[in-house]
Order: sequence, then C-alpha cells, then structure tokens
Amino acid sequence: MGPDDYAYPLPEAAIAQQPLADRTAARLLVDLGHGPTHHQVCDLPQFLGPGDLLVVNNTRVVPARLKLKKDSGGAVEVLLLEQHQETQWEALVKPSRRVAPGTVLHAGPGLTVTVGEDLGQGRRQVTLDASQGVMAALNEYGEMPLPPYLNTVLEEPDRYQTVYADRPASAAAPTAGLHLTKELLRKCQEAGAQIEELELVVGLDTFRPVMVDNLDDHHMHSEAFAVPEKTLDACHQARRVIAVGTTTVRALESAARQGNTGRTELFIRHPFDFQIVDLMLTNYHLPRSTLLVMLEAFIGPKWRSLYEIALEQNYRFLSFGDAMLVAKSQGENTQ
Repeated sequence: MGPDDYAYPLPEAAIAQQPLADRTAARLLVDLGHGPTHHQVCDLPQFLGPGDLLVVNNTRVVPARLKLKKDSGGAVEVLLLEQHQETQWEALVKPSRRVAPGTVLHAGPGLTVTVGEDLGQGRRQVTLDASQGVMAALNEYGEMPLPPYLNTVLEEPDRYQTVYADRPASAAAPTAGLHLTKELLRKCQEAGAQIEELELVVGLDTFRPVMVDNLDDHHMHSEAFAVPEKTLDACHQARRVIAVGTTTVRALESAARQGNTGRTELFIRHPFDFQIVDLMLTNYHLPRSTLLVMLEAFIGPKWRSLYEIALEQNYRFLSFGDAMLVAKSQGENTQ
C-alpha cells in the first residue's frame, strides 16, 4: 500500500479557510455502525451516556512561526517544532540550504535565533536568545503556525487553540478539539460521560506529506506524549472510550503499548489492534496523509464513501472544517 491508495479529489472550495463563529455549529457526520446520519457538533451529548469516557489532547499551540532577518537583510522563516531545552528547539528553516550553521537571525530587539546543525528531513537545531524569556518573546514576535492550505489571516488567534489548552508545546492544534466548548463539555458530562485529558505534542508529521511509494518505508516522526494514570485508569474502566482527534488516539494506543509517558513513533495502519479507543471524533484530512491511513485502520475502507458523502453534502474540510464521529470497525480492519 502506498499514499496513492489514500487519495481522493479535494476541491479547493471544500477547504474551510476560517473557523465558524460558533465552535459547536460545525456539521457532524455520524456513523456508529448503522449507516451515516447528519448532525452538528452541538448534538454530541446525545451520542454519549453513562460509562462513556471522552478523552481530549490538552496541548497548547506555540506561536511558533517566526519571520526573521539575516544581518544581510535576507528573509528567513523559522517554524519551531519542539522544545528540547529552555532555549533550544528543533525547527524547520526556510530556505534551509541558504542558512549556514552559526547564522544569527533577528526578529526584533527582544529575540534572536541562532541556526545550528542539520538534523535531517529539513530539520535544524536552533537556539533562541530572548531577553524577556522565550515564551514572552514568542507571544510578541511569533505567529500561529497555520497549515499551508490556509491562505487567510486568522483574526482571533485563540480560535486555533482548544478551550482546554494547557502547556504551550505544539506546532499545530489538535483540530478535532477546536469544535468543543466548556458548555458542550458540561452537557457531555450531564449525559453521563466522564472527561479526561492527556498531552501529545503535535509535531513534524502534521506538516509533511507521505514521501515514499510504499507505506512500509514511511518513518513516523517521534512525538512526546503523557497520559496521566488517572486517564489510563478511566480508559480501562469505561464502557466506551471516545478519543477527540487522531493525536488522542495515537497517545492512548501508544500508552497501551509502551507505558503512559515518553516518545512515540507509532504508525497506526491496517491491520491494527486498537486496545483502548472505541469511537473517534475527527476532522476531514488531507489526501495521502498518515491521518487517513489511521482512519482506514479504524473504520476500514468505508472512509472513502463517508468522504464522498461529506463532499456531496458540502461539508467543510481540514483544520477549520466539519467533523465526523465514527466507531471502530468490528472485524474487517483489526488483527
């Protein structure tokens, strides 16, 4: 199997360029094994009940895109991917080949970035020198690292954060969670569902398409994750575990295999034995992406018919688009 097996026609007009004013007004295509039905995210509580557990990824997006200048005046863009020490980060540098190790880049009087060694796959080590502290400097000089298919300015940067976002760490938002509000989560609890959190730091694979012809040759970039014991215990006791987003799925299934904290390179693809997750709330993903590969592992080949329905019904796709709630296939796609 290769990336072409996960291709589908995605018209540019189907890509949502702006978030809806009401997070919960997004449309929700639901298929829990009895055929698809059309709803809105605000209807989510009606699909939950006592014994259900809703798990969310509480990572917070760093304003990680920096537009910098060399001493010569040349423009360089740095996208911070992951913090390794207080001032040292892994980053994408553009144009990387024109930036020699040791080059100092300037954002303004309060922040300079020194570009270090090549880490492979276009990644560089960079060191930030910020007189006011790194996070304060990023809040002043950085921009939200919106995906490249979004070509409009985001008027409210907080719309690229979940309402429960906590520690600033990620280079992209766990976008399925962007639909949820505190009021909607309260209604989910009133329906009987428990809510727990975890953290997976969203990194490089969000920005990188599959570049190999055979998925056996694709290497997932490692991401840091932490699943609290309280969350893992709740998963084992739950009637059903509903993961909000693919990053939550990856964290939970990694925890089931290697412990509740660390780094994961888990590539979820058919056939895959899902040990924790029963339902997934997820957005519509780019063609040829590892996220579609995960979706097929979860629900089988019917992802294609659901995507066709969504396109025919003018659902909005990708980060600021609509969502789907799907149940794990019982047999056709698991070990």
